This record gives sequence, C-alpha cells and structure tokens, in this order.
Amino acid sequence: MIDKLSSQMRIIIATALSFLFFAAYDHFFIPKIIPQAQTEVVKSTSEQKDIAPNSTSAPVSVDNVAASVNAPLTSNKESEIIATIKAASYELHIDRLGRIAKFYLEEAKYKDEKGERFQLVDISQNLLPLEVRFSDKKINEDAFVMSYSADKSLVEVNEAGSSIVLTQTLGALTLTKTLTFFPSGKYDLHVKLSDAKEYFIAPGFHPNIAVDSYTFHGALVKKADGTIKTIDDGDAKGDDRFLNSKIVASSDKYYTTFFYELEKGLDTVVSVGKDKNPLLFVKGNEDFKLSGYIGPKEFQKLKSINPELTDVVEYGFFTFIAKPLFMLLSYLHGLFGNWGWAIVGMTVIIRLVLYPLTYKGMVSMNKLKELAPKIKELQKKYGDDKQKLNTHMMELYKKHGANPMGGCLPIILQIPVFFAIYRVLQNAIELKGAAWILWVQDLAVMDPFYILPVAMGLTMFIHQRITPTSFTDPMQEKIMKFLPLVFTFFFVTFPAGLTLYWFTNNLASIVQQFYVNKLFAKKHEEEKAEK
Repeated sequence: MIDKLSSQMRIIIATALSFLFFAAYDHFFIPKIIPQAQTEVVKSTSEQKDIAPNSTSAPVSVDNVAASVNAPLTSNKESEIIATIKAASYELHIDRLGRIAKFYLEEAKYKDEKGERFQLVDISQNLLPLEVRFSDKKINEDAFVMSYSADKSLVEVNEAGSSIVLTQTLGALTLTKTLTFFPSGKYDLHVKLSDAKEYFIAPGFHPNIAVDSYTFHGALVKKADGTIKTIDDGDAKGDDRFLNSKIVASSDKYYTTFFYELEKGLDTVVSVGKDKNPLLFVKGNEDFKLSGYIGPKEFQKLKSINPELTDVVEYGFFTFIAKPLFMLLSYLHGLFGNWGWAIVGMTVIIRLVLYPLTYKGMVSMNKLKELAPKIKELQKKYGDDKQKLNTHMMELYKKHGANPMGGCLPIILQIPVFFAIYRVLQNAIELKGAAWILWVQDLAVMDPFYILPVAMGLTMFIHQRITPTSFTDPMQEKIMKFLPLVFTFFFVTFPAGLTLYWFTNNLASIVQQFYVNKLFAKKHEEEKAEK
C-alpha cells in the first residue's frame, strides 16, 4: 500500500487521526453532560432550605474504608445562615451546621448574561465544604441536628486575613472551628475537640458550573510522593485511601474546592456518592489544622498562594507538556496584554521549535512527488510480482534519499504537542471572558459569527492545494478534498481560542510550504541550467 499512498494523503491522515481521536470520538460517542451555570442572586434567610444529603457517607475508619455512617436527613425546615463572609472577589455563607452553604464569585467575568453571580457551592450538592462526619453514630446524628454558634455574623475580609469562630456542642463534646479567610479565596482551618473522637471533614463536592464530556470533573489527590491520582465522576469505588496526601481537591473544568497540607499531609479517603461520584474526606484529630481554597482554577492565583497548588489544574496524560505550554502562554499574555495575541505568539513559537521536523517532512513529500513517475513505471513493470516491486522501490528511495514514511513521522512526533495544546486551551479559565479582536469577545466559547472556523477551513484548503501530491486513486483525491470541510464542521462549536490556534497554525504551514516549494523550484532551475 505504501506505493499507492501519496505524501499529501499520509500527512492528512496522520493529522486527521490525531485530531479525530480527541475531537470526533468525543463529539459522536461520549454522552454529553449539558454544562450547568448554577447562578443565583443572594436570597433572604427565609428562602433557603436546609437539606443535609442522605445519599452520602463518611468512612467509619481509615483502616476500614468499606464501613460507613450515613449523614442523617434533617428536617426540611428553613435553613439558618449564621455568618456571611465578604471579600472583594467572593462572598460565602456559613449555615447552622458549620458548613459553607453558599459561595458566590463577585468578579464581572463570573456572572451570567443576566448579571447574576456564579454560585460554586449550593446546599443541594452531595457534600458541602467543612462538613464533619463522626464515626460514632450517636454523635454523628447529633452533629446534623445541633446548631453551631458564631462569634460574629458578618466578616469583611482584609489583606491580612479575617477570622471567625464556630462552636457546636454535642452533649459532653464541644467542637470548635476557627476559620481565617483571605482575599485570594484561601482559608485556614483549625478544628479543636474537647475530647478525642474519630471524625472526618470534607472539602466539599465539586462545583457544577462547567461540566462537560471534554474535560475532567471529579476528585484529584496529590499523593505523598508527589504523583497525581484522579477519579472521574462515575468511577468512584469507595476503597481508595491515601496517607499523607498533599492536596485533596474536587474540581470541574474551571472551578475547584480543596484542602491542602503540604508538609505533614492529610489522611484521605474517597467515599462513593450519588451516581458513583467520588466524595473526599480527610481524617481529623482533636487539634487539627489545614488550609483550603474555593474558587476558579486560575494559574497565577494558585501560584501566588503556593506554586505547588497549580497541580490542581489537571491536563491529563500530557500534563508534563501542557503545563510548560500554559506557562509560555501566560508569559506571552504578560507581554501582549491579550490572550488572543498570546495564543498567536505561542503558535508561532511552537512552529519555530518544531520547524526542523516539519521541514524534513515537507522535503520528503517533495522528493516523493518527484519519484512518482518512476514509481508508476515500476508498478507497471512489476505489478504482478509484489516482492520485486517492493525491492526496486526501496532501491529507488535509497538512491534518491527519499523516505516513504518521511511525511508521517514528523507529524506523529508532533501529536503529543497537539494534544497538550488542545488540553491547555480547553482548560484555561483565563480565556473565559477574554476578548481578542472585534467580534471575538470570549475565547472560551465558540465564535458567534463562525468567522474563525471558516477561516481555519479556508487556510487548510489553501495549504492542501499548495502541498505536493501524487494521487494514484481518484477516489482518495476526492476524499482528501473534503477534509477542510469536515474540520470546519468540527471546529464550529469549539472554543474560539482553540480555533484561533489551528487557524494560526495553518497560516504558518502555508508560509513554510511556500518556502519549501520555492527551494525545490530553484533546485530544478539550477539542474536545467547545468544540462
């Protein structure tokens, strides 16, 4: 088959396979979860309902994670919000059970088209941040009945951090939570018990604002050895245990809630919630300290708290490539002041770095095109003897320094980079609400006027036209001509930032192909002059 495959066809097939693997498969075969934008204006206390989830469970013992004790179902009476915490970028409410029952983002880009704030935490979720479960069944039942008291009802968060003390009396046992909130979304938690009792505390279920089939949503644990363990929604088994884990996070595409203890670590267990979703708990003690965060997975914000927290931004298998690429993108944003131009700059830099590979592939394609007439002669001469045909073809390739796989291998080597860029541009919350030029006002959503997808398809068509071909099968040629149209169809619903990358990449390919074609044209002229 190698003799029948044109160089153009091989490069397009390699590119198509790499793209279709992460795009077409998702588009047609993975069930889609409609993204939810859970936004809600702050309501009065009388409008809020107190419903403790009855489908979640906490481990009885770190050594016996299979055993569990259910969170009792409280009465459906009005919820009591005992404290409100206000910062410049967020507002949260603490309910009478000492949990973060509401969490709103205040920044303009985290509001919907009606101007209502995104709500990362809602009392209807499986598990709320700071929820405590006791192994002792009687104490656990009391914990979901007895209300906390707060030393203040309103806290204005300042740069140095602002604290609130929550106290719950459970018979002879007194539980005290001291919380210190910071403007970044970070908080410090200090839990004290008057008597040693086994309990578990949760960072909460992940936000449900940005949930889709293309990106990760579930639980993430950074283990003691620094490796990352992810558990997708629907995949929880209830037997996972991690000793001395550094970060324990629940995340959707853009937002997260997590605990962290980077020195001593946290004893972590994963319970099974509704629909086999993972629910995270950490084992506490009578004098227990940790830190936490609720908010967007903004790289620079997490880095400012602690660089290690950027591991919460998870890019999948190619994280080791994707993370440096995002850091490059972020650096370019600092130079240009615009995420769209940063994407353009990153694309150009990547093309320059990969230039030796792509150049080698293009040269190989031109050589194969030159040999096409001789290959056809061999096919006519040895058409009935495949062994002799292949032998003479290999001799021909060797004589002229051509590699039949030269067009494919450079593309295959670039596939990890393509995957990594795809993951970066799909997961970067920094692109949300980020404008590029004129009609593109949000790089995280599709181009509303379809200009970028159409431009991407046109540039792909132009590149296809100027790339040397040697089709032997008319049907193959017709199929290849339809690829730009197919790609345009796929990119119509893709984020504008991702489409901008492919459009810029196509432009760079056109420029490079013109250059290679010019070199070969010059070479031919010199050969004719010598004759």
